[in-house]
Amino acid sequence: MIKEAMLYEKLPNDKVHCHLCSHHCRISTGEFGICGVRKNREGALYTHVYKEAIAANVDPIEKKPLYHFLPGTSSYSIATVGCNFKCGFCQNWQISQSNKKDNNNAAGHELSPQDIVKEAKRLNCKSISYTYTEPTIFFEYAFDTAKLAKDNGLYNNFVTNGYMSESALCKIVPFLDAANVDLKSFNDDFYRKICQARLKPVLDSIRLMKKLRIWVEVTTLLIPRHNDSEEELEKIAEFIASVGVEIPWHISRFRPDYQFRDAVSTPIDILNKAKAIGEKAGLRYVYLGNVFEGNDTYCYNCKRLLIKRSGLGMAYLELSNGQCPDCSTALEGVF
Repeated sequence: MIKEAMLYEKLPNDKVHCHLCSHHCRISTGEFGICGVRKNREGALYTHVYKEAIAANVDPIEKKPLYHFLPGTSSYSIATVGCNFKCGFCQNWQISQSNKKDNNNAAGHELSPQDIVKEAKRLNCKSISYTYTEPTIFFEYAFDTAKLAKDNGLYNNFVTNGYMSESALCKIVPFLDAANVDLKSFNDDFYRKICQARLKPVLDSIRLMKKLRIWVEVTTLLIPRHNDSEEELEKIAEFIASVGVEIPWHISRFRPDYQFRDAVSTPIDILNKAKAIGEKAGLRYVYLGNVFEGNDTYCYNCKRLLIKRSGLGMAYLELSNGQCPDCSTALEGVF
């Protein structure tokens, strides 16, 4: 469905300036923005993916991954086609790199915000996740759904590359409870060459989310010989710690896919090295992803096991009013 977009301004000669993400596209009439789903039609900007879901599933919240946000619950997860990044290692490339501009397998099915909330409640989900592709690019759809979800007692979270504008984040903050942000590298050249974006806006978004009291978790997919040097891992860990030592850092194993099929999977010892670097930087919660180890939660004070995870779900949780039963230290997050 086509709907007039939010967060844009009209320019002379029927051009528009999109303020949705940090690309800040200036789009001529008849053209799409970088995301491939927002089009200038005679001087007005329109989204072409409103109410058009390419995916709608029930997932454990741990799959996002969000480990300190409603652990053990289910989340109704939705996406449209499109993305404002062009990552060659994307693991959801079949839908993220489809778009309306090129019309490459970009069809979804109609699913209204009302239907999403109704299904989430019927299936006993506690939250709605805007995920799989980049939720920023289907902002109008996400915004209307999140507002309705909040009115119905549901939580909302973004799984995002963090490239949204400050305006977009401030617009949706009354309805957004949590976000997992992909911090793909701490090297601007990596972002420019591989993602066709920039590093700084992602760092700014993480800082702003923290300031706006959105619960934030960070994920880094470690790609051998691209972003796994000790120096870069130290910079990522130090940055996260500078924003908040309570922010969980998910260090995920890369597996060859899309345009990176000739790369090798991340060795387990590299993941463990990154985990040790994160802990040395003072991070309280560092987790391994895409492997079946290193994903339990311990009290950072007395080291008691608080949350046991098995696969993509939670086996058990031992908290007393959000605190460690042994030492009464609060476990940060949304419980």
